[in-house]
Amino acid sequence: MTAADPGRTTTETLSPAELDALAAAVASGAPRVAGLGESTRFAHDTSALRDLLFRRLAGEHGFRELAVQDDAAAGARLDAYANGGPGTAASALDGAWRPWRTAETAAALEWIRGFNRAHPDDPVRIFGVKPVQAGPADYDAVLGHVSRTAPGRLTELAAHLEPIRTAHDIDEHVQRARGLHPGRPFAEHARDALALVTDLTADGPADEPADEPEKEAGKEAAARMRLIADFHERSVAGRGNYAGDAAAWAAAIAERQRRTGRRVAYWDGIAHTSAAPVTLGTAPERGPEPTVGSALRERYGAGYVSVAIGFHHGDLGVAEVPAPAPERLDARLSAAAPGSPAHWLDLRAPHERRAWSGPATARVISGVYTPARDAAEHLAVASLPDAFDVLVHLHRVSAVRRLP
Repeated sequence: MTAADPGRTTTETLSPAELDALAAAVASGAPRVAGLGESTRFAHDTSALRDLLFRRLAGEHGFRELAVQDDAAAGARLDAYANGGPGTAASALDGAWRPWRTAETAAALEWIRGFNRAHPDDPVRIFGVKPVQAGPADYDAVLGHVSRTAPGRLTELAAHLEPIRTAHDIDEHVQRARGLHPGRPFAEHARDALALVTDLTADGPADEPADEPEKEAGKEAAARMRLIADFHERSVAGRGNYAGDAAAWAAAIAERQRRTGRRVAYWDGIAHTSAAPVTLGTAPERGPEPTVGSALRERYGAGYVSVAIGFHHGDLGVAEVPAPAPERLDARLSAAAPGSPAHWLDLRAPHERRAWSGPATARVISGVYTPARDAAEHLAVASLPDAFDVLVHLHRVSAVRRLP
């Protein structure tokens, strides 16, 4: 496989002509935003198909903005590389959210970089939908400041920060599911660390007055510590749910679209791109929760199109995913096209809308998935055609290729 061909399996299961027709369907009606959602971020084939679809949306249908679920700083690094910056695609992904750090995403970046080289006056731009978040460098800066100005408190601070910085490699809620979590909620550690740093930086070190440069350094350390606390309080584990800041992320996409006037493709999971509220099988007591896609649908109406890319079964590396239960959308889609390795449906067509009307449950494979929990790993929507305009279904998938 090469950067120009993100997946041999995918290109065999959906022919170039089928991909062309799929892209044309997604772009029909001139939507301003297209949500390209996947049921898992662990499958090579769904990632590769999403990339191939985006290539056609960019190359043939004028999509020039790519929104990703990451923070603004990470999005800016990806954008810089895609627009001729130094380094490699892999190095540009070093600070990205872990699910993006794959060979498949690197291949997508390489293609965008090549596209932009050929279209310097009309390039694809990439942006993150989240505000700037804490990163490993922030922990180092805070620890370094306290080491210089209050070394007697360094051990206490490190006891709070060292366990929780691991969330930048493996999300806290995933650590809990895998039995790796040290025990105390990371948000509590972060709040205690913030209180300690705020106390130390309020008036400078107690033993001597701080000069102006040290005061400024103290202000920077406190600001970085607030960023760290915010990261953990707003995480899936900190919030206690997967919904995220749906309204804020949708507003970021809408503002970018308003400012540029360009068509936007939004990459995320189907629980975020759904154009209707979703209920997660892992938290049914919370009921239907708004999504980024539902906020965009409310704003744009038919100007937001929602695409769901799912699969029937396969080896995702982290788990062998079995055939879905018969009532799941994934099983129904396979039964609708027996023997087909892949197919897609446009639920906006009247006959398809009638055929697939009503509520539905679709499997979602997240970082906490195990086959033993398969029955709970899904989302539910009150109306399938209201949630997803286009369905793309792959029968069997394989694992993504993680970058070192």
